[in-house]
Amino acid sequence: MLPESRIVARLLIAGVNDSEWGHAMRVDNVLQKGSPATAIRQARLIRLRLESVSSSLWPLVASGDKEVATQALFAAALSHSVLLRDFVMDVVADHVRRLEMTLAPREWEQFLADCEARDPAVGTWSESTRRKHLQVVLRILAEARYLESTKTLRLIQPHTHPDVASALKDAGEQRLLALMELHV
Repeated sequence: MLPESRIVARLLIAGVNDSEWGHAMRVDNVLQKGSPATAIRQARLIRLRLESVSSSLWPLVASGDKEVATQALFAAALSHSVLLRDFVMDVVADHVRRLEMTLAPREWEQFLADCEARDPAVGTWSESTRRKHLQVVLRILAEARYLESTKTLRLIQPHTHPDVASALKDAGEQRLLALMELHV
């Protein structure tokens, strides 16, 4: 959701109040969605992701080139989503460490079983919810260039852009940077 994230980042940087935010989503339809409900839902998710990281990363999303903006968004997604963060730490980083450069679909179910051991609520997820979460995680990894594609599931050694690495270090987010670089 790079185009939508750029718009949301600009609104956050501008410091719009709740009324202006609602007007931008419902009336101005700044995200160009088919319904106000879709715009509000997507904007809320993006806002929560962006607010989970230092505001110093927002300009990278708002006006950085595609690589920089995508990596800053990936940092935000990792910060916001425990599920994504744990999958990258427990599965992706482990594969890269062992030089196993292809994920297998069965690993998602094993990962969820491990998650269920920590949080029994995961065991109540329907099969469609499990598939949807996998689809979202794989799409995020592909967009962030950790996967060649969602079809091949071939892992790519990540390279963090210096601007993103610098912004994360300056914000005191060394652990997040280490995770992005798979040094966990």
